[in-house]
Amino acid sequence: MYYPVSSLMIECIILAVVDGQDSYGYEISQTVKLVANIKESTLYPILSKLQKSGYLTTYTGEFQGRKRKYYSMTEEGKKQLNYLKEEWVSYRDALEGIIEGGVRA
Repeated sequence: MYYPVSSLMIECIILAVVDGQDSYGYEISQTVKLVANIKESTLYPILSKLQKSGYLTTYTGEFQGRKRKYYSMTEEGKKQLNYLKEEWVSYRDALEGIIEGGVRA
């Protein structure tokens, strides 16, 4: 994808993915990669930050005999996701106004 994605937008995407269902790191990274060119080495520090901020919790689960670290949304995470979604809508609408309608300051 040509347009760069900010770390805040990546946080929003991660929270949206985990809000849908508990997810493990690789699964999250594959979804994020649909819209952002990031590496796992970039993703895991963001996941850690979201966990330290109280937006995500983790637990270990088994899948096909292998242990995976799953991320789960907290109530604070849901509040943060709602806030980021509102900010995204405002940003998107302003950007579309400029690009589509030639809106000027």
